Amino acid sequence: MYLSHIQETLRSFVPIQLDEMASIKLMNRVETKSLFNVRKLPGLLDRLAKMYKILEIEHIRAFPYSTTYLDTSDFLFLNQQLTGKLARHKVRYRKYESSGLSFLEVKIKTNKNRTIKWRIENSLIDDFPDEIASKFIREYFTDKSTDLKPVLIDNFYRITLAGIELKERITLDFNLKFSSFEGIKTELPFLAIAELKTEGYCRASPFNDVLKKNGIRPTGFSKYCIGNALLRDIPRKNILKPKMLLINKIENEFNRPYIA
Repeated sequence: MYLSHIQETLRSFVPIQLDEMASIKLMNRVETKSLFNVRKLPGLLDRLAKMYKILEIEHIRAFPYSTTYLDTSDFLFLNQQLTGKLARHKVRYRKYESSGLSFLEVKIKTNKNRTIKWRIENSLIDDFPDEIASKFIREYFTDKSTDLKPVLIDNFYRITLAGIELKERITLDFNLKFSSFEGIKTELPFLAIAELKTEGYCRASPFNDVLKKNGIRPTGFSKYCIGNALLRDIPRKNILKPKMLLINKIENEFNRPYIA
């Protein structure tokens, strides 16, 4: 039911095309994430429609994504995330299922809490890495480039909004599914993830105001950490206990009788 409500609400936005989004790529940015019950998404979108434009490509406004995370044999990047290390790294393949485009990306969270991303167009191959991928990774991980391997796949749908008055970009992810390369799978159909991306800390964002009025608070969240915690018996799993409790709370709210 809520999925049809989402699609209906998306029609009320003014569209923005991909080439117009170039001015707000924000490859060096501040990120603020929030988690909430996906049933709240249509209502949030309805309140945001007059303040933001929506990315539209070939009449599509909610796009399927696939992310494959890479890590070392001893899960260096996962442990960096779990311990909150600054600066920490993330290496992944991001595939845009609608277009078939695939990018190899390196993300760094700096000790100033900024996120910087670099990427090249590249596809994951069975005999990973190819020469182009290997050269790109070595620019950032001289001693670890040959040790990286695919460890987790994350599929989801994403809605992307662009600020009309402020330079900000919002992504709204839902219908999350995780799978390991050992064949274990799980999904979080009740969860939505909002992420506000700005050049700096933005207290004046209309998006923040809408979230606050709906009782949704900012919280750190990593799909990579949560996906691994759900599929594997990882060390330091207790660090994620508060986040798991929040996810369980959202699931319980989702499972209550729904009144539109």
